[in-house]
Amino acid sequence: MTSTTSGTARRARVRAPELTGRGWLNTGDRPLTLAGLRGKIVLLDFWTFCCVNCLHVLDELRPLEAEYADVLVTVGVHSPKFEHEADADALVAAVERYDVHHPVLDDPELGTWSAYAARAWPTLAVVDPEGYVVAQLSGEGHAHGLRVLLDELVAEHEAKGTLHRGDGPYVPPRPPATALRFPGKALALPGGALLVSDTAHHELVELAGDLTTEVRRFAAGGQPQGLALLPPDVAEQVGYDVVVADAGEHVLLGLRLADGDVRRVAGTGVQLRERAGAGAALQQPLSTPWDVAWFDGQVVVAMAGTHQLWAFDPVAGTVGVLAGTSAEGVRDGLAADAWFAQPSGLAADGDVLWVADSETSALRSVRRTDAGLEVLTAVGTGLFDFGHVDGPAGEALLQHPLGVTVLPDGSVAVSDTYNGAVRRYDPAVGEVSTLARDLREPSDAVVEVVGGEALLVVVESAAHRLVRVPLPVAAQRVDGGARRTQRPVTELSPGALDLVIGFVPPTGQALDDRWGDPTRLTVSATPTSLLAEGSGTAPGLRRGLRFADGPREGVLHVSVQAAACDAHGDDGEVPEGAACHLYQQDWGIPVRLVEGAASELVLDLRGT
Repeated sequence: MTSTTSGTARRARVRAPELTGRGWLNTGDRPLTLAGLRGKIVLLDFWTFCCVNCLHVLDELRPLEAEYADVLVTVGVHSPKFEHEADADALVAAVERYDVHHPVLDDPELGTWSAYAARAWPTLAVVDPEGYVVAQLSGEGHAHGLRVLLDELVAEHEAKGTLHRGDGPYVPPRPPATALRFPGKALALPGGALLVSDTAHHELVELAGDLTTEVRRFAAGGQPQGLALLPPDVAEQVGYDVVVADAGEHVLLGLRLADGDVRRVAGTGVQLRERAGAGAALQQPLSTPWDVAWFDGQVVVAMAGTHQLWAFDPVAGTVGVLAGTSAEGVRDGLAADAWFAQPSGLAADGDVLWVADSETSALRSVRRTDAGLEVLTAVGTGLFDFGHVDGPAGEALLQHPLGVTVLPDGSVAVSDTYNGAVRRYDPAVGEVSTLARDLREPSDAVVEVVGGEALLVVVESAAHRLVRVPLPVAAQRVDGGARRTQRPVTELSPGALDLVIGFVPPTGQALDDRWGDPTRLTVSATPTSLLAEGSGTAPGLRRGLRFADGPREGVLHVSVQAAACDAHGDDGEVPEGAACHLYQQDWGIPVRLVEGAASELVLDLRGT
């Protein structure tokens, strides 16, 4: 039995580095300093708006921000991964889109990120009322531990007289009103109308053919995204016509067009925190379903929160994993072994399902073979490579695409969101071209045929509208250059490396090894030749690696999960039936091998 380590056992006191960046949001244009926040507990949330795990953390923090409103100041430090995320206007839009109700520091050069030695999105750092860093946490699922730590800090600093209660520095913005607000996806309805997920208004909207006249609205509750029309015979059996992916409430909804009835058909409304199950759809938690499509006799769900594809059978009322291990990255092969990275767009074309795999800036496909469902990559190479490059698919680059649409000729239009473009992949020749540019975060598109001419109706999400884009016979060729996420390089010694994952369960929890090691560590590298030993998946939070004699630079990919359960008593005993909590994080760490550099790499999943 592993005993609980108290959250009050901390490292040597380290003064928190000052917050520096390009500017501030949600403060009424007033810059903040840690000195000016002295007396408050400050929670720094290092995030980037492409990251679904970061969006989960925003949701996790909201109850804490309300509960500790008079002592806690949350500061979002936006340190971008993609080039588009470094655009100041894009950040303003994202802060509104995702209902960020705390101050945000714009950190486009990753200056504050580097000062706090952050290595992954999301990372949380806690600064006490005297200005010292007392905890740093990676990944999501830390709400319980944070609450324990906050209670300890409040008690400690109230007794010392160093805690100052009162209102925080948050000043809400006042965005302009628009008919649509950050629409997500669109669906062509029988008769020529369009159904649109009006995400930030938490509604579904039926629009007439002019793309502006509202026919009717349906309350959706959360943050509706993907839409899929059921075959008529299936719709008749289940009593609804459209399946809606609600990314905010972690559920699937069923919409009956005849009378506007909306019902929950899958998910519990609570985010999935454990390993995926299967069975009754209304009893199985989901995690940020972003899109849906009818394929292979079922509704396929782009489960962005777990980096998987799931299958929902509306007639049987069941749901379960279809493809993906939940590891984040690009790995092709049979569905059970494949890796995805925040799949966000789906489109079916006969026996092929196309997938916009956003975090890897990739276009993937799923098709049935004699061996079973197989996953293939058409465009994209990895988590940190992106750009706007046309040409042969193996050389072409996208930037965080969110939508995919099958065109009449069998080619595929990709809503290349962070490039502000619509791209076209032609599988017949393996080429990528550009159909349209200068769009504001296109997130989906629908084919429309008028008078024999095919057009695309594009959801221009950040412009809060739908627009028509012609489909030219010959698409323009674009080469905007390749990009790679620019983050500080970690210098490590060649040869042997000791990889250590720091994990201290919160007060009141313990690692529970009654049925085996409750941890899982996965290590790989890009290029694969960077590592001679140590890659693969195995239990444990420590592993010996060995770098090969070849490449001197690359990316070390580390994924970890640890399960801790509620414990009682000084010995940290875990009782039968105790609630358990899953902590997980993925790191992609650029490394350079330098003689005399460190031979140990410590990554904190949860450190104090």
